[in-house]
Amino acid sequence: MEMVRRINRISAALLLIAALVSALFDWKKFPLGIIVGGVLALANLKGIQWGVRGITDPEVASQMKGRIIFFSLFRLLILFIILAVLLYLRIVNIWGVMIGLTIVFVTTMIEGLREARFL
Repeated sequence: MEMVRRINRISAALLLIAALVSALFDWKKFPLGIIVGGVLALANLKGIQWGVRGITDPEVASQMKGRIIFFSLFRLLILFIILAVLLYLRIVNIWGVMIGLTIVFVTTMIEGLREARFL
């Protein structure tokens, strides 16, 4: 999937720029929050890609239907636990995490609209 690779490249560059700019305000927690939020969003995107590929491929879908459903729920649980632990221990800033998640989300939306234009 070329679109997911493009999203990863663009998001990584934007996350790095945002983390560097935010380092001017808060040296530790804010940039780390942006990076953590972005990495979690990109990992979630990879899991979504794996699930969609498994559902749309008829040969794989019949064999892995139960695993795909379990992995989707388990993926969300793991993301929640990671975020909860990092926020509870005050390792990252919540606003930084939200910015990191938003950067990946907006990049995904823009790339999706760009792809839809060519359909």
